[in-house]
Amino acid sequence: MRILAALALGAAALAGCATVPADGPGRAAANHCRAEPGQRFVGQRATGETGAAILAATGAARLRWVPPRTAVTLEFAYDRATVGYGDDYVIETVSCN
Repeated sequence: MRILAALALGAAALAGCATVPADGPGRAAANHCRAEPGQRFVGQRATGETGAAILAATGAARLRWVPPRTAVTLEFAYDRATVGYGDDYVIETVSCN
């Protein structure tokens, strides 16, 4: 009986960790990142102003800069734009993850 109760409690705790967009499943949430508009920044210099423009263009709430040769976590965040740049501070990738 205790094992069953512990399993039920664990399942309930894990259910609270599920990530669902604020507007519900299947619909775009506020600040849901869209990568396509961010592609126009590839080849531009990575600056604070460019970062602000990427946020505005993609609709993301957060921006993650990825310097060259840097490992990053692979967890999905629907409200985050990830910008990779090279040693010359030129943007190489803009993605939503």
